[in-house]
Amino acid sequence: MTYAELFSEIKGKFMGTDVSDIHEHLAYQFNIEDEEAGGSFYVEVKDGVLKVEPYDYFDRDAMFVSTPDVLLKIADGEMDPVWAFTTQKLRVEGNIDKALRLKEIIEMKKKQAKAAEKEVKKETTAVEKESKKETTAAAKEIKKETAVKSTKTTK
Repeated sequence: MTYAELFSEIKGKFMGTDVSDIHEHLAYQFNIEDEEAGGSFYVEVKDGVLKVEPYDYFDRDAMFVSTPDVLLKIADGEMDPVWAFTTQKLRVEGNIDKALRLKEIIEMKKKQAKAAEKEVKKETTAVEKESKKETTAAAKEIKKETAVKSTKTTK
């Protein structure tokens, strides 16, 4: 995986997360240690809007250093960033209190994804019920037409 591919994937995972409940400025730089996918990017929350850009962020609150695999697992919510730090899979420099807010952003993303999944399931169920009603109505109409044709041919 190249840096461009990794960045695109990470950006896709973070973007769309509603962070409007976060009213403080948070700026994180991520340094990826990898021969092919190595590089840096930043995630910023400002005025309730989340940005992900492929640049260094020198006025950052915290910097995270990891491999691509660890970062992807954290972004997917498969690996707890505190556990990753504790097991030395993730290095953190800077304001630890603000660094811990990354977990909050990831939890928000997971919660929003579950809500969206639930909404899709609800809509799918509604469509399936409507389709079943239409199929049942069509089947009744066909039976009715068949019965009418049957009585006409027997006369």
